[in-house]
Amino acid sequence: MAESAAPPVPPTLPVTFRPTRTRAVLLGVGLAMFATITAIAVMLENLSPGERISFVFTAVLLSSVLVLLSRPKVTADEDGVTVVNLTNTRRLAWAEILRVNLRPGDPWVFLDLSDGTSLPALGIQPGVAKQQAISDARALRALVETHGTGTNDH
Repeated sequence: MAESAAPPVPPTLPVTFRPTRTRAVLLGVGLAMFATITAIAVMLENLSPGERISFVFTAVLLSSVLVLLSRPKVTADEDGVTVVNLTNTRRLAWAEILRVNLRPGDPWVFLDLSDGTSLPALGIQPGVAKQQAISDARALRALVETHGTGTNDH
């Protein structure tokens, strides 16, 4: 009970939250897949140059998808938060973020914004490292409460 009564200490800014285990797996698999497909293209003697190029192009395409999936992160600095998701990046001032949510079963953190919308922040996701995601969500929540309007009056 006493642990929940003490507000968490916000981390020092700037800070970046990202699913490091997931990112390591995705980048590692992407590199291994690229190397394997390229090696096969080089070793198969009966392929034409065009077929070899198509093998390498396929390897690049598949690896690029995994790099794209490893892109999400949430970066907080003195001026606000930058949320980098798969294909878009959004910069938010602290005052725009009302609440940081990570409910049981959520695939990632959701930020409730002052315009009435909710923004998914894929950079904090409990999939592989649940405890790390919970810790990161609490740290981001503490930052929002310290720097933004959040649920506190500033």
